[in-house]
Amino acid sequence: MNVAEEKRRKIVITGAPGTGKTVLVEGLEAQGFTCYHEIIRTMTAEAKKQGKKTAELTINPLNFVEDPMAFNRMLLEGRLAHYETALKKQDAISFFDRGLPDVLAYMDYFEQEYPNEFLETCDANRYDTIFMVPPWKEIYVSDNERLETYEQAEELHHHLVEAYQRFGYKLIMVPKTTIPERIEFVLNNVT
Repeated sequence: MNVAEEKRRKIVITGAPGTGKTVLVEGLEAQGFTCYHEIIRTMTAEAKKQGKKTAELTINPLNFVEDPMAFNRMLLEGRLAHYETALKKQDAISFFDRGLPDVLAYMDYFEQEYPNEFLETCDANRYDTIFMVPPWKEIYVSDNERLETYEQAEELHHHLVEAYQRFGYKLIMVPKTTIPERIEFVLNNVT
């Protein structure tokens, strides 16, 4: 079935680390939806493996790379590649585990400057709906790629909200409930 381009919906599921967004995206994928998965965890693990060594644990993957701007550019380009792939496909709905403005939110959190092209890329490649999964202390867990404390995750949440609102997006907050109920909430708000 050929879905007209204006009918193809690009939906972002975003939120701070440890909010359950990736499990939500995986649940949507299990129901047959096309989903584009988060790339930062793989990039961070690779940067830690190949980058400079540091004795202290840090939440900033830029501490493991020689060129922080190149790392952020790769991240932006990776998310842009997901976006462009979705445009070429005929899927009526595509879900993204994080979107382009997430890159800016994290750069703001780490007090990094970014060139205008980062802003232009976010502005030129628009999503249809943004779901924000809020911090939820009861389910928060850190691991080898998620080194943030819960308090840092809350701070990141505020930067994410600000980044998406900067581009005029209306955010839909996902309720703190079970994964099946979250999936149902998302689908009720996009179909």
